[in-house]
Amino acid sequence: MKLYALSLGAGLLVGIIYSLLNVRSPAPPLVALVGLLGILVGEQVVPVGRQWLAGSAFTAACHKTSAVAHVFGQLPGRHHAPHPDRTTEEKQS
Repeated sequence: MKLYALSLGAGLLVGIIYSLLNVRSPAPPLVALVGLLGILVGEQVVPVGRQWLAGSAFTAACHKTSAVAHVFGQLPGRHHAPHPDRTTEEKQS
């Protein structure tokens, strides 16, 4: 949750600076958010594509590269899950 608060604080600070300088943000908020989503998804195209071309199913490729975790990050209130490659026996020992 601390990361989200810091991110919000940084955004507020930039917004205040923009206001003091009488500068408008470079993109409307929705356009900027869609662009950020595109960046996050685009970063995962190559690793997921490599796994997919190597013969993994699409969902398995996403899981192996932790693509979903990268795009969505650790959501508030969720604990870090163990790495998917670890088996149940490894976790118990």
